[in-house]
Amino acid sequence: MSRDGAARPPGRRPVLAPRPKLTSRAAVLVVVLCGIALTLAYPVREYIADRRQIDQLATQNAQIAAEVKHLRAEQHALVSPALIEEEARDNLHMCFPSQTCYEVIYPGKPRANGDSPQATTPWYGRLWKSVAAADANTSR
Repeated sequence: MSRDGAARPPGRRPVLAPRPKLTSRAAVLVVVLCGIALTLAYPVREYIADRRQIDQLATQNAQIAAEVKHLRAEQHALVSPALIEEEARDNLHMCFPSQTCYEVIYPGKPRANGDSPQATTPWYGRLWKSVAAADANTSR
């Protein structure tokens, strides 16, 4: 006997209706999972952006720390009296009173056309000559 009370032939099972592939429970589960995914999408994106910014700042901090270390080493070296004397001799052309200092000046290359170099005339002299030449041209 079958569930509905009707007799069935021996050796045969009752034919059941095929079950739908998507049940209402599965549909609700999909909707809930989509809602959770959409709810978490923005915070996860912000978290990733914040981590990226933290990594960039850590790299920048390491670069600045290396620069500070280099500058402190340079500062420590500049305090040395021997280095101060060397800088004074080389860059400021100074020497101790007990020393005799010489400065070698190498002559410049001679010009092919024999003109004097324009660098020997100061800038204000060249400016005044150009003003005088312009004045001479306008008075004609």
